[in-house]
Amino acid sequence: MVNVRVFVKNISAENFWAIGKPIPPVQIATNLNVVGINKKDEELLEVPFVFTINYTPAVAQISLKGTSHVVGSKDEVQQILNDHKEKKPPPPIVMQSISNVVFVESVIVCRSLGIPPPIPLPKISPVPKKKRSEPTYRA
Repeated sequence: MVNVRVFVKNISAENFWAIGKPIPPVQIATNLNVVGINKKDEELLEVPFVFTINYTPAVAQISLKGTSHVVGSKDEVQQILNDHKEKKPPPPIVMQSISNVVFVESVIVCRSLGIPPPIPLPKISPVPKKKRSEPTYRA
C-alpha cells in the first residue's frame, strides 16, 4: 500500500480585477503538472508538482508549487519509477492526493482574494410549485 504526503512549498496568487467592480461570469482552467519523479530512498519517491489556475477573463491567477513524498514497498516504488521512465502517468493515488491538497489550499486563497473558487459550487434550482390537480371525482 502506497502512502502519499503532500507539501505545498510556494503559493503565488494575484487578483487583477478592480476592487468593488463585480466579477463577471468566468471560465476557470486548472492544470496539475508533475515535474518529475525522483528516488530518494529504497522506499521513498519525491514527486515535485506545479498547480496553476487561470481565469478567463483575466480576473486572477494562482500558482501552487510543492513536493509529494510517496512511501511504499521496494517493489511498489520501483514500479512507479519504471512507469515514469516509460512516460506513463503517475498512479491515480498520487495524482488524487496532490489534487485534493492543492484544491483545498486554492479555495482558501480564493476566499482571501475575493474571487470564485476553482471548483463548481452546487447549484440549487428552485422547486417548481406543483399545481393542485383537479379532482377526478366531484359529488
